[in-house]
Order: sequence, then C-alpha cells, then structure tokens
Amino acid sequence: MPLKLVDATVSNFDSVFEMFRSEAPKNKANLILFLADKDPSTNLSWCPDCVRAEPVIYKKLEASSDDIALLRAYVGDRPTWRNPQHPWRVDSRFKLTGVPTLVSWENDVIKGRLEDHEAHLEHKIDALVSGE
Repeated sequence: MPLKLVDATVSNFDSVFEMFRSEAPKNKANLILFLADKDPSTNLSWCPDCVRAEPVIYKKLEASSDDIALLRAYVGDRPTWRNPQHPWRVDSRFKLTGVPTLVSWENDVIKGRLEDHEAHLEHKIDALVSGE
C-alpha cells in the first residue's frame, strides 16, 4: 500500500514525529495533516472544514502510486485548539492558524502548505504532493 498512515496527538506527537522524520527519505512525499479531533458522542469532527477536506485528501493520496507518508496530527477538542498557546500554534516549525492544514515536509522543513480554506481542493493537493 503506497499510503502509510500514522496518527499522533499533542501528547505523543514528539515520539511519533521522530519516527516519521526518520522514515521520510524512503517516501516520495511526506505530509502532515493537522486536523480536529472527533467528538466522542457523534464520532464526527467538530471542524466543518476538516469534514469537507478529509475525504478529498484521502482519495487523492490513496490514488497515487507513489510511496506517501501521512502523519495525522489531531489538535484536540475545540477549547484545546482555541487556546492561543496551543503547542502547534506557537511551534516555530508549524505556526498553525487553522485546521485542517496539510503540509509537505521535506528535508526537515515545511516545503508547502494548504490552509483550512483550500485543503479540500484537489488540484492544490496534487500540486502539494508533486512539489509544484
């Protein structure tokens, strides 16, 4: 299977991210998808943009014949994410402002990103994966 999925939360991100980084050279593309947690009572994301973007992102990545790694980083529930001091908002590597955010990770830095308002656009996902 060309698409390799790995999940992380704020609490285990550092260890999962280290593994993701160590395996990055083996893949054609390495992506991180920052997205909202699912509400335990409904099993649906509290973030409408995530609900819209996730199926499109998975469809595009699963259709690729290239080896792609996708690290899904769950930001937490709405109050956790809304905190201006959320770890991924203040982390100089990511500087998140919204979810979903899909980033292309290459040579230990972000090479490209799609913010919440554009993460569902197929042509932009294609361009991000191909490095254009």
